[in-house]
Order: sequence, then structure tokens, then C-alpha cells
Amino acid sequence: MAFIKINKENFFHNLSQFVKKTGSKKSIGIVLKDNAYGHGLELMAQLSQEFGLTQAVVRTYNEAEIIKPYFEEILVLGDSAIVDEQCSFSLNSLEDITNAQVGSTVELKVDTGMHRNGIAFEELEIALQLIKEKDLILKGVMTHNRSADELSSELFWQTKVFEDVKKTVKDVGFKNVRFHAFNSASALRLPCYNEDFIRLGIGAYGYSELPDIYETLDLKPVLSLWANKVSTRKVNQGQRIGYGGTYIAPKDMSISTYNLGYGDGWMRSSSLASFVTTNKLPFLGRVSMDYISIESTKEEICIFDDALSAGKQLGTISYEITTQLHSDINRVVV
Repeated sequence: MAFIKINKENFFHNLSQFVKKTGSKKSIGIVLKDNAYGHGLELMAQLSQEFGLTQAVVRTYNEAEIIKPYFEEILVLGDSAIVDEQCSFSLNSLEDITNAQVGSTVELKVDTGMHRNGIAFEELEIALQLIKEKDLILKGVMTHNRSADELSSELFWQTKVFEDVKKTVKDVGFKNVRFHAFNSASALRLPCYNEDFIRLGIGAYGYSELPDIYETLDLKPVLSLWANKVSTRKVNQGQRIGYGGTYIAPKDMSISTYNLGYGDGWMRSSSLASFVTTNKLPFLGRVSMDYISIESTKEEICIFDDALSAGKQLGTISYEITTQLHSDINRVVV
């Protein structure tokens, strides 16, 4: 199986860039959902703790259970609220409030324009009253910005709507509630000093998807994907390689197979337009479940060390490139 290198120095560098913007490690919650965007859930939790972060964000309670030894507080985005001293749970609907366990710590999500999850602004006072009646502990009120990484003004009108949300929460009588809307893109675009909490995801792993017109931080990719040689063979001019024989050798070549395939989370569709590795080595023919073919005799090759660039080759984004990598791939810190 292929293997992954996690660059600790780059990870700490990226976190330091955001600490400069927030002024404190305490206001940063490292987003570790979906196997830490493919980087390795527990591994990145350990490194985050070593850096000095005390808060994390995950998708499920199962993820939270794994990383509890490394953090003081954990926000769970996608499971029903239960009583847990370490965890708070996102409420995305009035039904979520009804289903929450009495006495659980919750964070109410309000839809300010993304129209994906969260209660409508018109439901806010009803939701707050239900939270009181259910005897839930309201730790936070949150939203999500839908276009922070695009060249548009939508970030600003969503921010204005969220200001109205804050006012309503305070007017109803809730105190000591944290408010948060900033993801990585928002934190890259706007000042962060006055934010209660930053949900820091893809930026921590070294990527900004913002258009070039925006000034951004000096971020460095944390993850690189590598493959080991399995075998080498001589292929004569005119011989065809792989399933369907879609690649025809233009000359006599030394071709090696490497242990990466769609079984490891690499897209088979990448063979529709030959992917080129970091070292300028193109994939030859179709991607198999466990193997790729490349004109090389090196014992190991770097498939990519920048998921943003890799994503552009494949017509997708850095998030998809890293998160689909199989959790069983060995990850080593360098």
C-alpha cells in the first residue's frame, strides 16, 4: 500500500500563521472531521495538542471519543446531543432540540444564507425558548459562510445577518454564549482578533482556495502521498499497458507498477487525463484498484506534495484529494 508523509514543521507553521491573526491559541478549534481531512485523526490530534491547541471540531461522537485525551473541549457537528462534560453538540433543527438529552451542552446553528443546515432566522426565538424548556446548556451560536472563498460580497451580507442573530440571542436573555461563523476562508479574508472561536480546517493543512486577488497567509501543504515500486518490466514499442490497453508504448520502455490505486482512495477517473506526479512522471493507462503504471525504476515516488495543484489537474479541490485517501494508508510524521 502507498504511504503518506505528514510534515510536522509545515503544520506548526500554518497554525502559527493563524495564531498571529487571532492573537491566541485558545480561540482556535482545529477541525479534525473525516479523518482530519485525510491526514489521520489521532495523529493530527496529537500534533495539535503538542502545538498547544485545546479545542477541536469533529463530525461524529465516535471521532470525539478517540481524541478526548488530547483536548479540553470538542464540538461535535453531526450527532445527537448527549450529556458529556467535554463535548458540545451542534443543533441544526428544531427537531434536534427536541431530541437532545436533557442537560446536554449545545451550540445552535442558524442558517444565515447557505441553506444547508441550521434553523431559519424566523425560528430563532422559538428555538431559544425550546432550549430553555429542555434545560439544555447553550454554549454557542454558530453559522457557516457559503462563499467566503469566492470573489463576491456574500460574506458581508451573511455577516450582517449573523449580527442580527447575535442581537436576538442577547435580547432573549442568554449570556456567556460564544458566537462563531469563521471557517478557514473567512479567517483568511477578515480580521480575527474579535472572534470568539475559529473553526480552522483546510487552512491548517496548508491550503487556501481563495482567488489570487486576495492577500492570503503563507501556508505550506502538510500531506504528501507516496507509492512504492512493486515490479518493473520491459515494454516494447507498440505494446499496450493496463486494463483496456489504453496506453500504447511509443518506444521501448522500462515500466514499473506502484502500489497506489482507487482501492487506496485515488480516483480512477484520473486516467481519463493522465495525472502527472510531483516529479513530472505521468500515469500510463488506467488506474487499477491497487496499482498504477509509470515509466520509472525508482523504489518510491511522490505522487503529490500539494493537493491544491493535484486537484487542479483532476478538476476538483484540495479537500476531495486528501479526504478520500484511505484511513488504512500508513501515515508517518517527518
